Amino acid sequence: MGRAVGRALLVALGIAAVSAMWEAYKSWGPADGVKLFGARVLPRTTDAAIPHLSRIWHAFGSKETGGAITLGPSKTVLQSVTDSALNTLGWSAAGFAIGVVVGMLLALLMDRLVIAERALMPYVVLSQTVPLIALAPLVTKWGQGSKLGSYEWQPWNSVAVIAAYLAFFPVAVGMVRGLKSPSAVHSDYFRCSAAGWWKTLVRLKLPSSVPFLVPALRLAAAGAVIGTIVAEISTGLDGGIGRLIITYSQQATGDPSRVYAAVIGAAVLGLVAAAAVTVFDIALWRYHRGATTR
Repeated sequence: MGRAVGRALLVALGIAAVSAMWEAYKSWGPADGVKLFGARVLPRTTDAAIPHLSRIWHAFGSKETGGAITLGPSKTVLQSVTDSALNTLGWSAAGFAIGVVVGMLLALLMDRLVIAERALMPYVVLSQTVPLIALAPLVTKWGQGSKLGSYEWQPWNSVAVIAAYLAFFPVAVGMVRGLKSPSAVHSDYFRCSAAGWWKTLVRLKLPSSVPFLVPALRLAAAGAVIGTIVAEISTGLDGGIGRLIITYSQQATGDPSRVYAAVIGAAVLGLVAAAAVTVFDIALWRYHRGATTR
């Protein structure tokens, strides 16, 4: 409990520090921003570029005005951001689950067969060099019209697949490292005890991989959220926080505070995803203690 409270305090201090730097730069920074060798490295301080935090806060309570997508005049910005974030969270969770399963299966295969690791690991790393903005339309076209039994492919399924594409990589790499982390003494003990691969996996390798797997899951959760937001923008799927950011940026009112409100909603969404992994981390904390004493 004390560890969780400490983390919460650090998060609160970080938010306070960022808020203070934001307001300080807004108040005293140059109006045209900061340039280095002719390139702007810090943004302008005009209201159209960086509004005051109080203005962003009040934007959450303002009424919707419509736009490229009908948001509903009875809604407030906070309600729209919340609804959109929940949709994105659901699609991210589906992609996260797919990515974790695929990453774990690849890790188990690479741990079981050395030749599989040598053959697959370069492609696992190479997969992350493909830009999502180019991959998203392809996945959408591949999925259109597809059926699995009586189930017909839905647009959000493409978004979940793209989220899984980012989520599987840290899980596969982190778990492979974790499965190979047991010391030679422990591995020799299981080998001398005539323990089979399955027993060694369950009793030794999986518990030893927890300290490596949990950080990988955090990265996978963040990657799933990022992949979902990018996929929403690239595929045109309505209802998510990614499309809401685009909608606010295209509205005739030109109020930047609404765009920042949606961005804050996306940031909170990432924190929620990380918090969900933290619950899993706390449940398996005894394996962390065991790892530090080996």
